[in-house]
Amino acid sequence: MTGYGIASNDFANTKYTVEIKSLNSKFLELALKLPKAFSDKELILRNDCSKQIERGKVNITVTVEYASNEKKAATIDQELLTLYYNQLKQAANTLNDNANNLLQLALTFPEVIKYEEDLISEQEWIQLQQTFAEAMNNFQTFRKDEGRVLLQDLELRIKNILNALKLVEEQDPKRIPAIRERISQLLEEFVGKENTDSNRFEQELIFYIDKLDITEEKIRLRSHCDYFIEALKSNDANGKKLGFISQEIGREINTMGSKANDAQIQQIVVGMKEELEKAKEQLLNVL
Repeated sequence: MTGYGIASNDFANTKYTVEIKSLNSKFLELALKLPKAFSDKELILRNDCSKQIERGKVNITVTVEYASNEKKAATIDQELLTLYYNQLKQAANTLNDNANNLLQLALTFPEVIKYEEDLISEQEWIQLQQTFAEAMNNFQTFRKDEGRVLLQDLELRIKNILNALKLVEEQDPKRIPAIRERISQLLEEFVGKENTDSNRFEQELIFYIDKLDITEEKIRLRSHCDYFIEALKSNDANGKKLGFISQEIGREINTMGSKANDAQIQQIVVGMKEELEKAKEQLLNVL
């Protein structure tokens, strides 16, 4: 969701600049700063942004720089100023009041001073729209470039988890015989082999080992990782979907670690969690 785009164009001794910045956000938060002359076009630009930007905290700044001060220069309505001044002077004479600074006061009255920059031509608006479109295109290009980097990194993280899963699958067959041997030694040490009911021992051992079985977790973890990579390569905006899939991946990893009862597998699981956390951090930048 992070992005940056800027564009500038010159037209009729005027420079138009549009700058677009965005940060991560769950929703579209748009802040648009326009010159007063274009304030009536704000809704048009906002609608255009909402169509092209799905999510993010977006700041758009539009600036208009004139080559000379002519465009910015204010004009004085002489006729209206004279009318206000005469009325003030007449009121002062009637009230026998001090008639100082009447001109300064008359200049503050409505419509006496007018700013021509508040009025824009259709050609100026077209020029701003073109500049805005260029900035938006640069902004989208920036995000696509960043997206390609994110895709490679996210795919690497998930593949690292799948590689770690292969290590778990290699270690898993060794786990059950080791657990069986450890329990047998403990029984012999504390109960004695002659006092052990072998049939009952086998029944309890099967029940205990069944609780430690991680076959389903391994299958589901691989399935979630494959689905993540598939969704990652989709052309749709899948940021939220990828977030949900990553949560499911985390659940299977956690369950696998808690059920494994094996030091080596638990170490592998820690590495999986580390890769998943890195992936989750990157998902904050995905639409």
